[in-house]
Amino acid sequence: MNPSIWELETFYRKRDVIIIGSGFTGLWTAISIKENHPERSVLIVERNPIPTGASTRNAGFACFGSLTEIISDSEKMGWEKTLDLVKMRFEGLQKIQHYFSDDDIDFELCGGYEILNDESPLKKLEKVNQHLFPITKTKETFRIANEKIEEFRLGKSEILVENLCEGSLHSGKLLTKLVEKCHDVKVEFLCGTEVESVSETKNKVEIKVNENLILKSDKVIFCTNAFSSKFLGSEEIVPARGQIILTEPIEDLKLKGTFHYDEGFYYFRNLGNRVLLGGARNQDFETEETTDFETTEFLQNHLEQFLKEVILPDQEFKIAMRWSGIMAMGNEKTPIVKQLSERQFCAVRLSGMGVALAPKIGEMVCGLVF
Repeated sequence: MNPSIWELETFYRKRDVIIIGSGFTGLWTAISIKENHPERSVLIVERNPIPTGASTRNAGFACFGSLTEIISDSEKMGWEKTLDLVKMRFEGLQKIQHYFSDDDIDFELCGGYEILNDESPLKKLEKVNQHLFPITKTKETFRIANEKIEEFRLGKSEILVENLCEGSLHSGKLLTKLVEKCHDVKVEFLCGTEVESVSETKNKVEIKVNENLILKSDKVIFCTNAFSSKFLGSEEIVPARGQIILTEPIEDLKLKGTFHYDEGFYYFRNLGNRVLLGGARNQDFETEETTDFETTEFLQNHLEQFLKEVILPDQEFKIAMRWSGIMAMGNEKTPIVKQLSERQFCAVRLSGMGVALAPKIGEMVCGLVF
């Protein structure tokens, strides 16, 4: 279908910046650009009716890394890179709370917990706390909270580590508020619009939607995370599916907070009086390296077994919902935020921490582009 003159001069007109992808990263990037450069025109192009990668399909954690995850990252990447990442996540969560009220996004500083069945990470707890103090301004970011094992009815667990700086939020409400903020600062949207290809000339970027429609802009930013291979073939981006189950309401549920297990590969929380559990992709890495949103019988059964044995021992439950989201991983957890050419930029590979990272990454990309 050929566009009309009215469409070409309004919806499809040339912009200063086009952002591909309307997840957390795309939205925060657009907001940063408009707040710092209100005169610039910004268009977000999204292939789905709503953001669909990981942003609306996650577990709603407001976290910056469990004890074992931070220890593991420090061993792989060194303390400097690990702490840079934790700082970015921590400040990102603070920025969210600065922009939106708790009621706006169902934010609750309910505490984050990690279940351990091995004492060895505790030997490094004090060292981790010392490293984190300049970031969290808390002497005990992590502390042993075994007294809560019985309170939460996690009777099969041996050790519980608590982080009072973490909490939970409603991912859908956060995205809704970000979209509202984008409208307030005059960011425009084209949803249900898939980009076929992107090409660059000396004077502009051309974003081909189909044979009849090519959008033009001065700059383009790829915020496509796990779905970036089409545009960023040379970057190391591995899709990682996270499968999730949600129970029906459970009478007298004692669980409260966000919980990690096994270096963050398992994650669960209470959603009111229901339990939301996700992860376990380390049980089947190969199958879960996909951009397919299906759920698999193997992992769904495994998650149910984990629910039965670890989270709700001796309690009846029914599964109400099952879904999956697609994250982007790599050898390192450091996001890829860089200039690709004269007019093309990217902010991708958020390693399952998009909620916390995106507010700060938006600022970084804005600084790169302008």
